[in-house]
Amino acid sequence: MANDGQPQQNTIPPSDQEVRDNLLWASRPCFLYRQEFKDCKSIKGRFHQYFIFGENIDCSQWGKDYDNCKKYEDKGDVAAGRELLASEAERRRKRMEAHNANDVWKKRTHPPSDWNAPLPEWFVKGTENSYLAVKSKELKEGITIPVKEDSFCTIM
Repeated sequence: MANDGQPQQNTIPPSDQEVRDNLLWASRPCFLYRQEFKDCKSIKGRFHQYFIFGENIDCSQWGKDYDNCKKYEDKGDVAAGRELLASEAERRRKRMEAHNANDVWKKRTHPPSDWNAPLPEWFVKGTENSYLAVKSKELKEGITIPVKEDSFCTIM
């Protein structure tokens, strides 16, 4: 981490092999970039953006990512692959901004000591006749438990 709280950026450009390896896990299939671009530009997408952000957002990055993905996929253009990786890294960074800036919740370094403690009795009693509890018992014991016909809700 840098002193300003931001992660340090790698200044060495990735090699061609690193680009190929990273594109396998860090990017999406090309059709998803096109789908995101079309969804972003659609009436439904614009309405959602206006409702959430109060304005329309710029969708051009999805289009650039689609073009770069196709260039890399069809022609093996490593520069386009690098641009796509940089765009995905920036998208991840923006997505994590709110999480990293959160000062309300204390971040855990390990799970609570009683994470696997038995559930409270009132909770167990309330769920003992649930459908999932019955099916779980059937699977554990290998028998079929007869179910009362009036014990389940049906919508007609």
